[in-house]
Amino acid sequence: MTSTNQNIEQLLQLCQSGNQRAQLEIYNRYNKAMYNTAIRIVKDSFKAEDIMQESFLTAFTKLNSLQDPNVFGAWLKRIVVNNSIGYYNKAVKQNEVPLDNVIYKVEDDNGINENEQNNEKVKQILDAMKTLKPNYSLSLSLHLIEGYDYEEIGDIMNLSYANCRTLISRAKESLRKKLVLN
Repeated sequence: MTSTNQNIEQLLQLCQSGNQRAQLEIYNRYNKAMYNTAIRIVKDSFKAEDIMQESFLTAFTKLNSLQDPNVFGAWLKRIVVNNSIGYYNKAVKQNEVPLDNVIYKVEDDNGINENEQNNEKVKQILDAMKTLKPNYSLSLSLHLIEGYDYEEIGDIMNLSYANCRTLISRAKESLRKKLVLN
């Protein structure tokens, strides 16, 4: 059986033994989705690429801590989100948050697919989200695109549950106002 036909459980077992072909196969299966997750948070294509690479290295070195191989994708995505948030928080503290308009595609199964991306309304919403304050944009991306709930976002952004709900509510209202103006 070739590595492309192997299921994730077999590939992860091979990865634990240091098989580079299995690692490459895992990388090829997940790299686009993980890059898209990172770019939605850090808004910098080069940094998103770095975060994705670092996340794969972390995942491969900590594979033995993964309890259920069937949740590998979600586990890897959580590593990417945590690394992206870490970079974002560090950049905010250093006032280095880039506000340039990075064009990106969302190809993640949990996000917006390519066909929806071409929809004019979706483009309009994503463009409007880029113009929001950084903490509004981040919280809406985590909530609406990544699918995190208020409690998880609160943990990620170091906010209480109530503050997180208020932040997302204000972010949605700000987004509504920007969309009405367009």
